[in-house]
Amino acid sequence: MIIWIASYPKSGNTWIRTVISQLIFDQKTSDHNWLLNLHKKIDTYPKLKHFNNINPSTKNKNIYTKDETIMNWIVSQKIINRNKNPKFFKTHNMYCSIEVDNKKYNFTDLDNTLGVIHIVRDPRNIITSLKNHFFFKSYNEALNMFLDKRSWIGVLENEIPQALGSWEDHYKSWSLFPKNYILFKYEEILSNPKKQIKRLIEYLEKFAPIKYDEEKIDDIIHKTSFENLRTLENKGFFLEKPVNNTTKETTNFFFLGPKNDFRKILDEKTIYAIEKKFKKTMQELGYL
Repeated sequence: MIIWIASYPKSGNTWIRTVISQLIFDQKTSDHNWLLNLHKKIDTYPKLKHFNNINPSTKNKNIYTKDETIMNWIVSQKIINRNKNPKFFKTHNMYCSIEVDNKKYNFTDLDNTLGVIHIVRDPRNIITSLKNHFFFKSYNEALNMFLDKRSWIGVLENEIPQALGSWEDHYKSWSLFPKNYILFKYEEILSNPKKQIKRLIEYLEKFAPIKYDEEKIDDIIHKTSFENLRTLENKGFFLEKPVNNTTKETTNFFFLGPKNDFRKILDEKTIYAIEKKFKKTMQELGYL
């Protein structure tokens, strides 16, 4: 059964993955390969390999339309769940139901999902990272993606499309998941990582015993700090660096982290547009 690590892009999903990889898989933190092999422990869904196993006709397929993706969400998850053991997957897909040819298809369901670890972040700070991650030429271009209820990512060869929706729709969709749901705020992870790791441990112990002590938690905090992760990325120990599909240019995945302050980066017009559009939800989350 799948435990989703779900978030809008650039919200802290990878930090949660790195912590879980240390807690669950008990990897030696002195070995930098633990980050290099992160995707082997906690992979991203959806990927081509999850869809190419559905039937012989999809074995070598490398392009999936949005409709093909939607119609095969549950089918691919059933194949993943043939092994009934708990397994973690990172996803940026919203928890949604989309109609194709007069039939509705759910992203996931209670038969395939064991739980949801949901991460949310102040949208004003997400947008500064989005511009870097997706190689947008302006913050306005990033803002358009952010506000678009029909926004998708990964609509490219060798990638599986993911339905994002707007930032608000994405957050609300996962917040309604009815089974084993927990929410983490990026800002609280930064301000008190030990408290948030202990919350995560309490959640994970629903599914398996976790061996830990204060020393191990302190070690995990150090190893998964933004500064350390960026250092390891720059040394080549992280395989998820963003790549511009046109120019093949790369940029840092771990971009600004704690130094990301929208007040120093965004203009007033962009800040106003975000706050006006998402006012009620931002107030609910304590961002306004």
